[in-house]
Amino acid sequence: MTISRIWRGWTTRDNADAYETLLRGEIFPGILARKVAGFRRIEMLRADVGDEVEFVTVMWFDTLDAVKAFAGEDYEQAVVPPKARAVLKRFDSRSQHYQVRDSRDAS
Repeated sequence: MTISRIWRGWTTRDNADAYETLLRGEIFPGILARKVAGFRRIEMLRADVGDEVEFVTVMWFDTLDAVKAFAGEDYEQAVVPPKARAVLKRFDSRSQHYQVRDSRDAS
């Protein structure tokens, strides 16, 4: 059963592009380079919300054990590198995990 790991962070409007660049250029490639068994993909969502910019990352894993291989035994703990913390205004300290019960592609 697939597990979806969802995390949210917010920046100021001034830091949003810098944070997105950091995700695209350093953080996502670093996650992929770890080659965690059972990790499938990561997605970045971005939305302007009032005077902030919200980012959501969605990671897809084959199993909860794969999530633990990525995040550690306390797998709900957010994994936020220091460079990201420097440009984020605030962020969820815990990630949410969901069992993907159904998924369908449009034909």
